[in-house]
Amino acid sequence: MKPASAVEALGALAQEHRLALFRLLVQAGEKGLAAGAIAQQLGVPNSSLSFHLAQLRNAGLILQERQHRSLIYRANYPAMNALLAFLTENCCGNAECLPAGVCEAPMRDRKSA
Repeated sequence: MKPASAVEALGALAQEHRLALFRLLVQAGEKGLAAGAIAQQLGVPNSSLSFHLAQLRNAGLILQERQHRSLIYRANYPAMNALLAFLTENCCGNAECLPAGVCEAPMRDRKSA
């Protein structure tokens, strides 16, 4: 991932509603959620939701698919993983700064995003 892409992705996530929206889509998994379901779960007006969805989509963090008359949104897991890899690349200058397994444990034991 290029630094400019990381900045764009982090900028898109640097807002309370967008961060909650992205986490909701991560939790929804591959089936994703319809825009109406997202608005209902987050309690965000449709006009605001459209803006937040566009910001996340423009940053490449979410995907949109039309299914019949609904728009379904999903987390873009490869983009999310690329951002995480970029942020943790060369962690601690490749020196052992934490006990072995500390960085991996939270990801493995986590139940939700």
